[in-house]
Amino acid sequence: MEHLPQLPPEVWVYVFSFLSTEEKNTTRTCCRYLRRLVDHPSLWRGHTVQLSELRRYTYGFWDTLEHRRLTRVAVRHLRRKEWRRLVKFLPSLTAIVFVDGGRFYKAKYLDNLPRFSELRDLGVRNATWDEPMLGRGLIAQLQERLTHLSVCNVRLPCTVDFINAVSTLANLRYLLFHQQGEGYGLDTVRPVPRDVFHNLLLSLKKLRHLSWGMRGEPPEPLPDDYLSPLDPEHPGAPRYGGPALTSLELVDYPETILPQNALRSLPSLRSLTVRYRYIREGVECRLSSWLSPLQQLETLTIIGGNSLAAYTTTIPSSVTRLTLRVAITLKDMDSIAPKVPGLKHLDIEQNRSSGSLCRRIPMLFPQLRTLRIRFFRREPEKDLLSLHRLRHLVQLELLVERSFILRDYLNGHPWPSPCVQQLIKQLKELSENRITVITTMRQRNPLRECDCVWEGD
Repeated sequence: MEHLPQLPPEVWVYVFSFLSTEEKNTTRTCCRYLRRLVDHPSLWRGHTVQLSELRRYTYGFWDTLEHRRLTRVAVRHLRRKEWRRLVKFLPSLTAIVFVDGGRFYKAKYLDNLPRFSELRDLGVRNATWDEPMLGRGLIAQLQERLTHLSVCNVRLPCTVDFINAVSTLANLRYLLFHQQGEGYGLDTVRPVPRDVFHNLLLSLKKLRHLSWGMRGEPPEPLPDDYLSPLDPEHPGAPRYGGPALTSLELVDYPETILPQNALRSLPSLRSLTVRYRYIREGVECRLSSWLSPLQQLETLTIIGGNSLAAYTTTIPSSVTRLTLRVAITLKDMDSIAPKVPGLKHLDIEQNRSSGSLCRRIPMLFPQLRTLRIRFFRREPEKDLLSLHRLRHLVQLELLVERSFILRDYLNGHPWPSPCVQQLIKQLKELSENRITVITTMRQRNPLRECDCVWEGD
């Protein structure tokens, strides 16, 4: 430390806040002083540590986690005795996600969850349950505490029983349920019946975020009022009785399932994400009808689906954050720009048909503060320098789709290439270092991003 600047500890902590997890762990090996600074709780707030085979961790490891005040963990197939060890060393956990269980589980496997007195957030990924995952005893102890629940790619003995159990979690604000199936067969996934789904929505009055998915396709479309339960307190009156959702995510829903007026009762939505699995030829795009009543929408994300021309005219002008994972042309961008005059965050893909997007973006979206571009089959070219004209831009993400990158990258050449690095350097100089350029994929949030929605390579 005698060769380092004599800065106050809080300044060092601020400097370390710009480091990645790997860089922080490397820094803390230099000396005891830096280790103490790097382990400051403010640097690990919101961090999720991944654990497996708890017997291999030392007391020093647990002391480090306790000093960092970590309260979020992702665990892989812990034995029941290891669950008790987790309670002993990290009793203040607020969030637990169980990922990639490689066996069949019974209800008693999660019996230790109520012992975490601060637990509010529970997730389960990629597993199979022989018995109800949320048994009566467990649900009775958690129903007043859980505020976040996410279940994805989990094969359940009975989906209806599971949804009925979730309906008793009165304080739930966040629900992610991506349906996998029932039993052990490869049967077609059947949607949750309307009456059961309506009971869920009517019971969870505090629900604000809903991510609803289904791997499979029912033989017939869902009812028109599937997402619009009537208020039981006003029988006969066409009044919506469900929660005032502010965020909705539809995963793996083809156009043939939901009707045109599916979202008519959800004008409170601030965020909408639609992830298409595929689009059938000859099926009319219903996204334009879904967007029409959402006049308070601020965030719109479309993954796959029909061409942009089918719904660009109905994008609400209130949208300030837009993500498009579809083929984009310059004509599409020209039609989108006047619809979203206050757009501040844009996430798009550069493909063969999109032309010189970087040259057009400053003219079309002058208010942008963040921009994310994923390149297909080609790397950024000189028109990238045009982005310095975005006066409010502070963050630029340049990513390459690994499955379509140039052959040179497959031969071991790094990303970004020397040419791209030179362009980035010039862009920073032109913007007087106002723009932060990111060229690496961000880390996954295991509590919120399951395999269905993660876009990492």
